[in-house]
Amino acid sequence: MNYDLRDADLTVVLAEAALLARETRHRFGPLSGAQLNWKPGADEWSVGQCFEHLVISNRPYVPIFEAALAGRRPRRLRERVPWLPRLFGTVLLNALRPDSGRKITARPAFRPSSSRIDPAIVTAFLEQHAQLERVMDAGRSLDLAGTVITSPVLGVVTYSLMDACRIIVAHEQNHFVQATRVTESPGFPR
Repeated sequence: MNYDLRDADLTVVLAEAALLARETRHRFGPLSGAQLNWKPGADEWSVGQCFEHLVISNRPYVPIFEAALAGRRPRRLRERVPWLPRLFGTVLLNALRPDSGRKITARPAFRPSSSRIDPAIVTAFLEQHAQLERVMDAGRSLDLAGTVITSPVLGVVTYSLMDACRIIVAHEQNHFVQATRVTESPGFPR
């Protein structure tokens, strides 16, 4: 996988998204409920929690893209500040890369359940991921770099729809790598 999506165009981002979906289906699709819920430590996430977090955090993006595609996105004042979206987009992409070495704490609304995760979570993630790929691909009809949105995670952060595409895939790559590390941890049930 290509973890440096900072300057990637939509074709590259979608290719990485497709690769991530294939690898997720192959690597995590066959896992049992026990494997999906196993945690290497009390304060670490299971594979299931990684994918539940992605489902939760990706959910707001579909309506954002759909509103932009329908021409129903009024620009908020902070979305009009010309240099902020590029700055925030770059900072987020650098922080979310799986090879960044940074650990970012999820905001409370985006944290996964601490109870047992349904084994269908990987399927739910893949279905949502496919929907995101479709709306991102439909975004070719828009000026993705020139359309600015407010982050669904933190309301003071703005970035372009193009950076949103990059951020979504980089975030998914990050948790794919995290989930892979869980399966490679000593004690992971085989």
